[in-house]
Amino acid sequence: MSTQAATAAARRGKITPEREAELYEAVICLLREGGYDAVTMEGVAARTKCGKATLYRQWGTKPRLVTAALAKQRCPFFTGIDTGSLAGDLREAAHRAATRRDRDAELMEAVSQAYVQHPDLRAALRETVISPEAAAIDDMLRRAVERGEIDADNPAIGFVAPCFLGMLRIERLFEERFADASTMRVFVDAVLLPALRVEV
Repeated sequence: MSTQAATAAARRGKITPEREAELYEAVICLLREGGYDAVTMEGVAARTKCGKATLYRQWGTKPRLVTAALAKQRCPFFTGIDTGSLAGDLREAAHRAATRRDRDAELMEAVSQAYVQHPDLRAALRETVISPEAAAIDDMLRRAVERGEIDADNPAIGFVAPCFLGMLRIERLFEERFADASTMRVFVDAVLLPALRVEV
């Protein structure tokens, strides 16, 4: 955990879990209603009858509050996957992505434009939401190298996590092309595994 994240966690300890959940729910509701720009410290304070100063004391900035709410809302996709083979791991990741994507994608779309425009939000989301998912996929690849399933110098290794996470975003933009529920499984079998030279 970074120093910044540890400090934020210590601050949040002053709020009960029930109160924290209430504040996060207000943030999520505002995101669903109007996107990132609809979320303001004033708006969250008004909805929850919480002092605005308390929000700033606990989270410091709007991006940190929004990111914390998103991180709490979503279940990790890929953490804990270990089937014993790379093909099994990536297929399980595809299955999880297919079953959870609609709920999480809606919220991520609500902040997608702001992600580009606000470096502070981008940094917070990378630390809290994106990096842990990418690290889980990288762990699958590391174990595959250790098992001798793939070569350590395979240039495709560095592209797997970005491509996998990117497909979760692109899939909704090309619904006419990727409407089938098996899209992510096909992506794994037709693109990732051949690039990694895994025979299945």
